[in-house]
Amino acid sequence: MPVPEYVTRMRKHIGHDLLLLPGAGAVVRDDQGRVLLLQRSDNGQWSLPAGMIEPGEQPAEAILREITEETGIVAEIERLAGVAVHETEYPNGDQCSYLAVWFRCRAVGGEARPDGDESLDVGWFAPDELPPVGGLTRLRIRTTADPDAPAWYAEPGDTHEEFGGTHGL
Repeated sequence: MPVPEYVTRMRKHIGHDLLLLPGAGAVVRDDQGRVLLLQRSDNGQWSLPAGMIEPGEQPAEAILREITEETGIVAEIERLAGVAVHETEYPNGDQCSYLAVWFRCRAVGGEARPDGDESLDVGWFAPDELPPVGGLTRLRIRTTADPDAPAWYAEPGDTHEEFGGTHGL
């Protein structure tokens, strides 16, 4: 996945040390209730659309941009679904702690297609017929199942195995 220029500049100063970075993600559903997933180009895993929030960009703007860039789908936000911090270490040694917000969205246009850069494949999947996905993806899908549920967050002191070891948002 392309690294924003501001992160590249910070890495020049701090090397592989831990960075706290803002991110946004989404669970996009179609009219049949299927979930939009993309196969990441950096590790081949299936995941939800997500990305870093650029300086001056609101999380809602960031995720709508990321959805369209990565998948070709145009979406609208239905509600804020959750917020959590998770840490990861990339194969090159970069350490990141992501403060991520995710939204429940619905598709309103576009055509699902990989972008050839960040996504190798894109598809719609019934929630009970997902390809193998990580724990953080499962958590986000679970927390958006009920369209009227309140936003999810980890209670103080809670730890979740879903938060560890995932590359990216």
